[in-house]
Amino acid sequence: MSTPAGTPAILALTAASVPFTQHTYAHDPRAAAYGLEAAEKLGIAPERVFKTLMADVDGALVVAVVPVAARLDLNRLAAAVGGRRAEMADPAVAQRRTGYVVGGISPVGQRTAHRTVLDSSAILCEQILVSGGRRGLDVELAPDDLLAVTGGEYADIARG
Repeated sequence: MSTPAGTPAILALTAASVPFTQHTYAHDPRAAAYGLEAAEKLGIAPERVFKTLMADVDGALVVAVVPVAARLDLNRLAAAVGGRRAEMADPAVAQRRTGYVVGGISPVGQRTAHRTVLDSSAILCEQILVSGGRRGLDVELAPDDLLAVTGGEYADIARG
């Protein structure tokens, strides 16, 4: 695999000595669903490719990591973090707080640390893929390693 100059995600994983594999692909700017595009172009089952979403739960930003073919259940996310109400975060706020652009937001190496929740379906996978910090770059790692490096937790937050 090619080694792009270290994104904050790559640098954070390397600094934490977390084993991971980089996967690059030619991102199509017309792609409507970044995560599904990654799964298709990398030839990896969508159940193993996860997207990173930002939600506002009672005024605090929370990172939600769910399979690309699923949807985030905002009610389940709110309940998982002890909140009452969740809504998708404003994309501009998400970009500012994470240091990444939409479609390339990684759960790792964000500018500001946020509470992170990984959908419990990841437990069934030996390795999952998440954004490596830019469009066209994914990193493959064990779900438990993702939680270790982000201080995250598992919860049933996806539907469909």
